Amino acid sequence: MDLAVSEPVTEDTVDMRDLAESVGFLTRLAQVRTYETFFEDLGAHGLRPGEFSTLLLIGRNPGIRQGLLAQILRIKPAHMTKLIRAFEDRGLVERTIPDNDRRSVQLSLSDAGRAFIEDHREAFARHEINLRSTLSESELRTLKQLLRKYVGFEWEETR
Repeated sequence: MDLAVSEPVTEDTVDMRDLAESVGFLTRLAQVRTYETFFEDLGAHGLRPGEFSTLLLIGRNPGIRQGLLAQILRIKPAHMTKLIRAFEDRGLVERTIPDNDRRSVQLSLSDAGRAFIEDHREAFARHEINLRSTLSESELRTLKQLLRKYVGFEWEETR
C-alpha cells in the first residue's frame, strides 16, 4: 500500500466508496442532518426532537401507558421516566395510575401541554418542509415508505 500523499485530501476528494453503500452510515448522516435542521428551525423555541415527538404522541394518544410510549419510541424506561418527570415539572404532562393496574402509568397532556403543542405546531410544520426541500414529492413518498419498512413501522395513511 502506497502511503505517499500526492495532493491534500479535501471534502470533494475524500474516498467514500465503502461508506457510501453502508445503510448504517447513511442513516446516521441523515439523522445528524435532521437534528441540525431541527435545532436551526426550532432551537430558539427551546425544543428538542425527542421531547417534541414524545409530547406529540402523548397528545395523539391520551392515556397511553408510559411503558408502551418508551417501547414505541425506543427510549429506555429509566430515560422515559426522567423525561416524563421533566414534563411534569414544566406542567406539560399529567400522570395517572389506573385502579386496575397500580404498576402502570398513563400519560396525558395537561392544558399547558396542549397549548405548548399548538404554539409550536406551525414551526414544526415549517421544519418538516425544510427537511423535504431536497426531495421531490415522489422521492419523499418512497423515502418514507422505505424507512417505515426498514424500522418495522406498520402504518397506513388512512389512519
